[in-house]
Amino acid sequence: MEHPPDASVEELLSAARTATGDELRSLTYFSEDDVEQLYLRSDLSRTADLVGFAESERHGFRAQSLYADTQLGDYQFTVRVFENGYLTRVIANDHGVWVTTDSMEIDRFEELASALASILRSFDPM
Repeated sequence: MEHPPDASVEELLSAARTATGDELRSLTYFSEDDVEQLYLRSDLSRTADLVGFAESERHGFRAQSLYADTQLGDYQFTVRVFENGYLTRVIANDHGVWVTTDSMEIDRFEELASALASILRSFDPM
């Protein structure tokens, strides 16, 4: 099973908490072959289909190359808007995380994505 080293899990969680505060709902790590929920806020139930979410978010691995060399610049992150919150996906190389949050100002999503991308780039999950 591929997963981030324990120190990196703590870094990812700390970065997510710093950027989102009490709005943090969950943090999930994923790669092409694995998915692991690293954090779930205590008032939420564990009913989410992580495998289904991961399948959708893995499309981001291909999006990195599809968006390469466009006038938009390099792909950075994705924010999905839902009725009860937001999902932010950040990918670096062959792994990524998605974070779910309550409503936040847009600049906090950018701060969150930047911090998480930096941590993801700092370790190789293999």
